Amino acid sequence: MAKSKYEYVKEFELDDRLPPSNWIVVRIDGCHFHRFSSIHEFEKPNDSSALCLMNSCASSMLDHFPDIVFAYGVSDEYSFVLSEKSKFYQRRTSKIVSLFVSYFTSAYVMKWREFFPNKDLKELPYFDGRAVCYPKAKVIRDYLAWRQVDCHINNQYNTCFWMLVKSGKTEREAQLCLKGTQAKEKNEMLFNQFGINYDKLPEMFKKGSCVFRNKYLWFSKVNTQLPLFRHLHAKSYLKESRLSSKKWTNITLPFLCKFNSILKISS
Repeated sequence: MAKSKYEYVKEFELDDRLPPSNWIVVRIDGCHFHRFSSIHEFEKPNDSSALCLMNSCASSMLDHFPDIVFAYGVSDEYSFVLSEKSKFYQRRTSKIVSLFVSYFTSAYVMKWREFFPNKDLKELPYFDGRAVCYPKAKVIRDYLAWRQVDCHINNQYNTCFWMLVKSGKTEREAQLCLKGTQAKEKNEMLFNQFGINYDKLPEMFKKGSCVFRNKYLWFSKVNTQLPLFRHLHAKSYLKESRLSSKKWTNITLPFLCKFNSILKISS
Protein backbone atom coordinates (compact mmCIF):
# COMPACT_ATOMS: atom_id res chain seq x y z
CA MET A 1 0.00 0.00 0.00
CA ALA A 2 1.33 3.40 -0.98
CA LYS A 3 2.26 5.64 1.91
CA SER A 4 0.24 8.77 2.50
CA LYS A 5 -0.03 11.55 5.03
CA TYR A 6 -3.01 9.78 6.56
CA GLU A 7 -1.11 6.68 7.61
CA TYR A 8 -0.49 8.14 11.05
CA VAL A 9 -3.98 6.92 12.04
CA LYS A 10 -2.57 3.40 12.25
CA GLU A 11 -0.67 4.49 15.35
CA PHE A 12 -3.98 4.49 17.26
CA GLU A 13 -4.38 0.75 16.81
CA LEU A 14 -3.60 -1.31 19.89
CA ASP A 15 -1.21 -4.24 19.89
CA ASP A 16 -3.55 -6.98 21.13
CA ARG A 17 -1.29 -9.98 20.55
CA LEU A 18 -1.68 -12.71 23.13
CA PRO A 19 1.50 -13.72 25.00
CA PRO A 20 3.54 -16.57 23.46
CA SER A 21 3.98 -20.03 24.99
CA ASN A 22 0.47 -19.97 26.40
CA TRP A 23 -2.51 -22.13 25.50
CA ILE A 24 -5.34 -20.08 24.02
CA VAL A 25 -9.01 -20.75 24.70
CA VAL A 26 -11.63 -18.95 22.64
CA ARG A 27 -15.09 -19.34 24.14
CA ILE A 28 -18.16 -18.32 22.18
CA ASP A 29 -21.60 -17.93 23.75
CA GLY A 30 -25.02 -17.51 22.19
CA CYS A 31 -26.49 -14.05 22.76
CA HIS A 32 -30.10 -13.96 24.03
CA PHE A 33 -30.48 -17.66 23.33
CA HIS A 34 -33.24 -17.97 25.92
CA ARG A 35 -35.40 -15.89 23.60
CA PHE A 36 -33.99 -17.58 20.49
CA SER A 37 -34.77 -21.06 21.84
CA SER A 38 -38.25 -19.96 22.86
CA ILE A 39 -39.04 -18.45 19.45
CA HIS A 40 -37.91 -21.64 17.72
CA GLU A 41 -39.64 -23.89 20.27
CA PHE A 42 -36.58 -25.87 21.35
CA GLU A 43 -37.41 -28.88 23.46
CA LYS A 44 -36.80 -28.34 27.18
CA PRO A 45 -34.56 -28.96 29.04
CA ASN A 46 -32.42 -30.24 26.15
CA ASP A 47 -33.04 -30.18 22.43
CA SER A 48 -30.93 -32.88 20.79
CA SER A 49 -31.20 -31.28 17.34
CA ALA A 50 -30.01 -27.92 18.66
CA LEU A 51 -27.07 -29.51 20.46
CA CYS A 52 -26.13 -31.55 17.38
CA LEU A 53 -26.28 -28.36 15.31
CA MET A 54 -23.79 -26.74 17.70
CA ASN A 55 -21.56 -29.83 17.45
CA SER A 56 -21.70 -29.75 13.66
CA CYS A 57 -20.70 -26.07 13.66
CA ALA A 58 -17.77 -26.88 15.96
CA SER A 59 -16.79 -29.68 13.60
CA SER A 60 -16.73 -27.18 10.72
CA MET A 61 -14.52 -24.93 12.83
CA LEU A 62 -11.93 -27.68 13.14
CA ASP A 63 -12.14 -28.30 9.40
CA HIS A 64 -11.50 -24.64 8.67
CA PHE A 65 -9.05 -23.69 11.41
CA PRO A 66 -6.27 -26.31 11.78
CA ASP A 67 -4.80 -24.48 14.78
CA ILE A 68 -7.74 -25.64 16.92
CA VAL A 69 -6.64 -28.78 18.76
CA PHE A 70 -9.68 -29.47 20.91
CA ALA A 71 -13.22 -28.17 21.40
CA TYR A 72 -15.74 -28.59 24.19
CA GLY A 73 -19.34 -27.50 24.03
CA VAL A 74 -22.45 -27.38 26.16
CA SER A 75 -25.81 -25.74 25.54
CA ASP A 76 -25.18 -22.56 23.49
CA GLU A 77 -21.47 -22.23 24.18
CA TYR A 78 -18.29 -23.76 22.75
CA SER A 79 -14.67 -23.51 23.86
CA PHE A 80 -11.89 -23.89 21.29
CA VAL A 81 -8.36 -24.71 22.44
CA LEU A 82 -5.29 -23.62 20.47
CA SER A 83 -1.89 -24.98 21.47
CA GLU A 84 0.77 -22.84 23.09
CA LYS A 85 2.80 -23.03 19.86
CA SER A 86 0.07 -21.56 17.66
CA LYS A 87 1.04 -18.53 15.56
CA PHE A 88 -2.47 -18.11 14.15
CA TYR A 89 -2.86 -14.49 12.96
CA GLN A 90 0.20 -13.56 15.02
CA ARG A 91 -1.97 -14.44 18.07
CA ARG A 92 -3.92 -11.19 17.67
CA THR A 93 -6.98 -11.33 19.92
CA SER A 94 -9.28 -9.23 17.75
CA LYS A 95 -8.54 -11.29 14.64
CA ILE A 96 -8.90 -14.67 16.30
CA VAL A 97 -12.11 -13.89 18.19
CA SER A 98 -13.81 -12.11 15.29
CA LEU A 99 -12.95 -14.91 12.87
CA PHE A 100 -14.16 -17.64 15.21
CA VAL A 101 -17.42 -15.88 16.07
CA SER A 102 -18.25 -14.93 12.48
CA TYR A 103 -17.43 -18.35 11.05
CA PHE A 104 -19.36 -20.23 13.75
CA THR A 105 -22.40 -17.98 13.28
CA SER A 106 -22.31 -18.41 9.51
CA ALA A 107 -22.09 -22.19 9.91
CA TYR A 108 -25.05 -22.15 12.31
CA VAL A 109 -27.23 -20.36 9.76
CA MET A 110 -26.11 -22.51 6.83
CA LYS A 111 -26.63 -25.78 8.72
CA TRP A 112 -29.98 -24.87 10.26
CA ARG A 113 -32.10 -26.75 7.70
CA GLU A 114 -29.99 -29.86 8.11
CA PHE A 115 -31.07 -30.19 11.74
CA PHE A 116 -34.43 -28.39 11.63
CA PRO A 117 -35.89 -29.29 8.22
CA ASN A 118 -39.41 -28.36 9.30
CA LYS A 119 -38.63 -25.10 11.08
CA ASP A 120 -37.91 -21.73 9.51
CA LEU A 121 -35.14 -19.63 11.00
CA LYS A 122 -37.27 -16.81 12.39
CA GLU A 123 -34.50 -14.79 14.00
CA LEU A 124 -30.79 -14.56 13.25
CA PRO A 125 -28.54 -16.21 15.84
CA TYR A 126 -25.51 -14.32 17.06
CA PHE A 127 -22.68 -15.08 19.44
CA ASP A 128 -20.14 -13.20 21.51
CA GLY A 129 -16.60 -14.38 22.11
CA ARG A 130 -13.54 -13.94 24.28
CA ALA A 131 -9.97 -15.22 24.24
CA VAL A 132 -8.05 -16.18 27.37
CA CYS A 133 -4.49 -17.46 27.76
CA TYR A 134 -3.56 -20.31 30.10
CA PRO A 135 0.10 -21.11 30.89
CA LYS A 136 -0.04 -24.87 31.44
CA ALA A 137 -1.86 -27.97 30.22
CA LYS A 138 -3.05 -28.54 33.80
CA VAL A 139 -4.81 -25.17 33.76
CA ILE A 140 -6.45 -26.09 30.45
CA ARG A 141 -7.66 -29.30 32.09
CA ASP A 142 -9.05 -27.32 35.02
CA TYR A 143 -10.73 -24.86 32.66
CA LEU A 144 -12.45 -27.68 30.76
CA ALA A 145 -13.35 -29.41 34.02
CA TRP A 146 -14.94 -26.15 35.21
CA ARG A 147 -17.08 -25.95 32.08
CA GLN A 148 -18.04 -29.63 32.42
CA VAL A 149 -19.01 -29.27 36.08
CA ASP A 150 -21.08 -26.23 35.11
CA CYS A 151 -22.75 -28.37 32.45
CA HIS A 152 -23.74 -30.99 35.03
CA ILE A 153 -25.02 -28.47 37.59
CA ASN A 154 -27.09 -26.58 35.04
CA ASN A 155 -28.45 -29.71 33.39
CA GLN A 156 -29.51 -31.27 36.68
CA TYR A 157 -31.29 -28.08 37.75
CA ASN A 158 -32.92 -27.52 34.35
CA THR A 159 -34.10 -31.13 34.12
CA CYS A 160 -35.84 -30.79 37.49
CA PHE A 161 -37.17 -27.34 36.67
CA TRP A 162 -38.75 -28.25 33.34
CA MET A 163 -40.21 -31.51 34.65
CA LEU A 164 -41.92 -29.52 37.39
CA VAL A 165 -43.23 -27.01 34.85
CA LYS A 166 -44.46 -29.78 32.56
CA SER A 167 -46.24 -31.35 35.53
CA GLY A 168 -48.35 -28.21 35.98
CA LYS A 169 -46.34 -25.84 38.16
CA THR A 170 -45.63 -22.29 37.13
CA GLU A 171 -42.02 -21.31 36.52
CA ARG A 172 -42.04 -19.33 39.76
CA GLU A 173 -43.40 -22.32 41.69
CA ALA A 174 -40.75 -24.57 40.15
CA GLN A 175 -38.01 -22.16 41.20
CA LEU A 176 -39.31 -22.13 44.77
CA CYS A 177 -39.45 -25.95 44.86
CA LEU A 178 -35.80 -26.16 43.85
CA LYS A 179 -34.52 -23.32 46.01
CA GLY A 180 -31.82 -24.60 48.38
CA THR A 181 -31.95 -28.21 47.14
CA GLN A 182 -28.77 -30.26 46.86
CA ALA A 183 -27.76 -32.62 44.05
CA LYS A 184 -28.96 -35.72 45.95
CA GLU A 185 -32.36 -34.14 46.56
CA LYS A 186 -32.73 -33.26 42.89
CA ASN A 187 -31.90 -36.82 41.86
CA GLU A 188 -34.46 -38.15 44.32
CA MET A 189 -37.07 -35.72 43.05
CA LEU A 190 -36.51 -36.80 39.45
CA PHE A 191 -36.75 -40.49 40.34
CA ASN A 192 -39.60 -40.40 42.87
CA GLN A 193 -41.83 -37.87 41.13
CA PHE A 194 -41.07 -38.47 37.47
CA GLY A 195 -39.45 -41.90 37.26
CA ILE A 196 -36.25 -40.44 35.79
CA ASN A 197 -32.87 -41.92 36.68
CA TYR A 198 -30.52 -38.99 36.16
CA ASP A 199 -27.56 -41.30 35.55
CA LYS A 200 -29.40 -42.82 32.58
CA LEU A 201 -29.81 -39.52 30.74
CA PRO A 202 -27.75 -39.07 27.53
CA GLU A 203 -24.09 -38.32 28.21
CA MET A 204 -24.24 -35.30 25.91
CA PHE A 205 -26.80 -33.68 28.22
CA LYS A 206 -24.84 -34.39 31.41
CA LYS A 207 -21.22 -33.98 30.31
CA GLY A 208 -21.25 -31.90 27.13
CA SER A 209 -19.60 -32.67 23.80
CA CYS A 210 -15.99 -32.92 22.63
CA VAL A 211 -14.90 -32.38 19.05
CA PHE A 212 -11.49 -33.66 18.05
CA ARG A 213 -9.47 -35.10 15.20
CA ASN A 214 -9.49 -38.87 15.31
CA LYS A 215 -5.94 -39.94 14.53
CA TYR A 216 -4.17 -43.23 15.11
CA LEU A 217 -0.68 -43.37 16.55
CA TRP A 218 1.68 -46.10 15.39
CA PHE A 219 3.26 -48.09 18.22
CA SER A 220 6.24 -49.90 16.72
CA LYS A 221 6.76 -52.16 19.76
CA VAL A 222 3.40 -53.86 19.34
CA ASN A 223 3.31 -53.43 15.57
CA THR A 224 -0.28 -52.28 15.53
CA GLN A 225 -2.39 -49.15 15.36
CA LEU A 226 -4.27 -48.24 18.50
CA PRO A 227 -6.75 -45.37 18.99
CA LEU A 228 -5.57 -43.23 21.88
CA PHE A 229 -8.99 -41.62 22.24
CA ARG A 230 -11.26 -44.64 22.40
CA HIS A 231 -13.25 -43.09 25.25
CA LEU A 232 -13.63 -39.78 23.36
CA HIS A 233 -14.71 -41.10 20.00
CA ALA A 234 -17.43 -39.27 18.09
CA LYS A 235 -20.90 -39.31 19.62
CA SER A 236 -19.79 -40.99 22.85
CA TYR A 237 -19.36 -37.59 24.52
CA LEU A 238 -16.88 -38.48 27.25
CA LYS A 239 -18.58 -41.78 27.92
CA GLU A 240 -15.87 -43.17 30.15
CA SER A 241 -13.95 -40.24 31.59
CA ARG A 242 -14.18 -36.75 32.98
CA LEU A 243 -12.17 -33.77 31.81
CA SER A 244 -10.86 -33.27 35.36
CA SER A 245 -8.91 -36.53 35.11
CA LYS A 246 -5.14 -36.15 35.52
CA LYS A 247 -4.71 -38.97 33.04
CA TRP A 248 -6.56 -36.84 30.50
CA THR A 249 -4.07 -33.98 31.03
CA ASN A 250 -0.93 -36.12 31.09
CA ILE A 251 -1.75 -38.12 27.96
CA THR A 252 -4.27 -36.26 25.84
CA LEU A 253 -3.09 -32.65 25.72
CA PRO A 254 0.60 -33.36 25.02
CA PHE A 255 -0.50 -35.81 22.34
CA LEU A 256 -2.72 -33.17 20.73
CA CYS A 257 0.08 -30.63 20.72
CA LYS A 258 2.78 -32.95 19.41
CA PHE A 259 0.85 -34.91 16.82
CA ASN A 260 -1.90 -32.42 15.90
CA SER A 261 -4.30 -35.28 16.49
CA ILE A 262 -7.66 -33.54 16.58
CA LEU A 263 -10.35 -34.14 13.95
CA LYS A 264 -14.00 -33.35 13.41
CA ILE A 265 -16.90 -35.44 14.66
CA SER A 266 -17.58 -38.18 12.12
CA SER A 267 -20.77 -40.09 11.55
